[in-house]
Amino acid sequence: MATKRKPGHIEKFLKRADKAIDEGVKKADEILDDAVEFGVMAAGQAKKTSKELRKKAEKESEVIKKKGAEKLSEGIAAAKSAAANAEEDLKTLEKLGKLKKAGIITEKEFQEKKKKILARI
Repeated sequence: MATKRKPGHIEKFLKRADKAIDEGVKKADEILDDAVEFGVMAAGQAKKTSKELRKKAEKESEVIKKKGAEKLSEGIAAAKSAAANAEEDLKTLEKLGKLKKAGIITEKEFQEKKKKILARI
C-alpha cells in the first residue's frame, strides 16, 4: 500500500506563488482593459472637441471675412469721396482764380481761400 504523501513546504509555496501570479495577471488584464476603454473615450472626446473647434473657427473666419469686406468697402467709399472732394476743391480754385482775375476778390482774399482749400487736399 502506498501512503499518500503530504505536500511539502516547497509545493505549498509554489502553489501559492502560481495563484498569486494568476491573480496578478488577471488584475493586469483588467487594468489594461480599463486603460484601453479610457483611451477610446479620450480619443472620442478629442474628436468631438476638434469638430467643435473647427466649426467655431469656420464661423469666426466668416465673420472676419465679412468685417474685412465691410471695411474695404468703407475705405473705397472714403477714397472715392476724397477724390470727389479734391475735384470739387480744384474747381473751386479755378472759380476763385476767375473771380480774382475779374477783380471781384482781392489777391489777399484769393490767397487765404486757396490756402484753406489746398490744406484740405
